Amino acid sequence: MIKKTQHLTHTLPIFINDDSKVLILGSFPSVKSREVMFYYGHPQNRFYKVLSKIFNEEDSISTIDDKKSFLKRHRIALYDVIEECDISRSADSSIKNVKPADILGILQEFPLIKVIGITGRKAKELFDKYILNKIDITKIKVVYLPSSSPANAKMSIEALQDSYNSLFYN
Repeated sequence: MIKKTQHLTHTLPIFINDDSKVLILGSFPSVKSREVMFYYGHPQNRFYKVLSKIFNEEDSISTIDDKKSFLKRHRIALYDVIEECDISRSADSSIKNVKPADILGILQEFPLIKVIGITGRKAKELFDKYILNKIDITKIKVVYLPSSSPANAKMSIEALQDSYNSLFYN
């Protein structure tokens, strides 16, 4: 099967509030996230399950409105490292011709953000290449996290939770 690569621009608005303290960045929205117009939209993605376990709110997140309410309550913002790129479906391994997102501009506009979580290997690679050297890491903690994607199914919920805890607890 030939995988067709498309040049895509990020279409999901950043999810952020004036009081957001943690910014979690993925690489680029998956096909499913683009369809539902919200982050971590694939039904097998474990992102919200992991976060709900951290905050002891299991089974409270089922709709997009629930997700937004949860994120706002816990002062979590969501966006991606890539503004536009060539990509085949949702495959991070196919990403080429990247235009990075303006993460520095986001940090300047929302100064309460003191922690950035980077989810997955491709997001880490691109964050390190385009963004890391532009931020003051003495003022902002950067945490590299494993992907919660179904493609990373070998990692247990408990292992993901242990990693993601570092966003909120030292």
